[in-house]
Amino acid sequence: MIRIAVVGTGGISHAHIQAYLKFPDRCRIAALVDIVPGKARRVKEQYGLDAEVFEDHRDMLGMEIDLVDVCTPPFAHAEISINALRSGKNVVCEKPMAASLEECDQMLRARDESGKKLSIIAQNRFRKPIRDLKALLDSGIAGPVRHAQIDSLWFRGHSYYDLWWRGTWEKEGGGCTLNHAVHHIDMLGWMMGLPKRVTSVLANTAHDNAEVEDLSISVLEYPGALATVTASVVHHGEDQRLVFQCEKAKIAAPWEVFASQPQPNGFPIPQSDPAFEKQAEDFLSSLPPLPWEMHVGQLENVLSALENDTDVAITGEDGRRTIELITAIYKAGAQHAPAELPLRADDPLYTVSGIRAAMPHFHEKTASVQEFNGEISFGGFGKKESK
Repeated sequence: MIRIAVVGTGGISHAHIQAYLKFPDRCRIAALVDIVPGKARRVKEQYGLDAEVFEDHRDMLGMEIDLVDVCTPPFAHAEISINALRSGKNVVCEKPMAASLEECDQMLRARDESGKKLSIIAQNRFRKPIRDLKALLDSGIAGPVRHAQIDSLWFRGHSYYDLWWRGTWEKEGGGCTLNHAVHHIDMLGWMMGLPKRVTSVLANTAHDNAEVEDLSISVLEYPGALATVTASVVHHGEDQRLVFQCEKAKIAAPWEVFASQPQPNGFPIPQSDPAFEKQAEDFLSSLPPLPWEMHVGQLENVLSALENDTDVAITGEDGRRTIELITAIYKAGAQHAPAELPLRADDPLYTVSGIRAAMPHFHEKTASVQEFNGEISFGGFGKKESK
């Protein structure tokens, strides 16, 4: 039986708790931690958990815990994860992995020195449309990528940034690029790796109660390809897409395929090539089913890795790669000049203090609400899903 401590019992923790409760024969939530007095106890009562309750994660480290699940605001991810690893516990940490590349590297060192496992949440990889898109790209059926269009489009009302930790470089660590587009940037990195150069523009267009950006547009240069990434919390409808224009066809999530057929003069005929569409459909139908999706899928993978002493599907290195690309976007946007990758340890934005010194304050935070009620959304790639 895997004993779990959930640290941070805010909105996202419910997706984790509900996932663990699907596997009562394999795991048990033994501890809940939240710095807000009474908050963890309310969550304990909500789910009827037999769990110890703490206000400081360090008070939990002496317990017999196998897995610490970090669901706190981003500024605390590194400290809690490192303390848990050094106390001999495995860790799964919500996105973004940390507030800087330096903190990511400290987490990786703590993992290696402890011999424990570290997984960073990127639940969209456990969505069938995303799994299928990755498999199709890897198969080579569509040929090499020429252009990728990443639309990480979300909508958050003005009050969203009134929550106490949101909207500041100190606590949230960034705006929509770090805390929303992190999902899509992870998927892009999973499918194409890191680019060589990034150009970016950052703005705050609708949230004058936040220091951070609510919109960014970036161009990424890969060998033989370009990618565009739009990160936003001002888009009505949240029409999120991953579109890959490849040599032989366009493939996308939500699922779409179109293979242009040129005429002798080079102009396309209106119809997609049915032979390519059938080849793609036949390939996807041969893939195994996904038994679990989203957070349930990833956390089940973590449980399996602990039970069988295997690697986790999404590693600390995966989380670091995403932070490196986001940091490059911030560097390019702040300096109004292209940023080269990889970023080195002597880069001014390698550290939290360097990021805070470099990034513009679009506005100043004007409110600090301790808690919100209501549902949170995870994006839907063409259809809305919420928990």
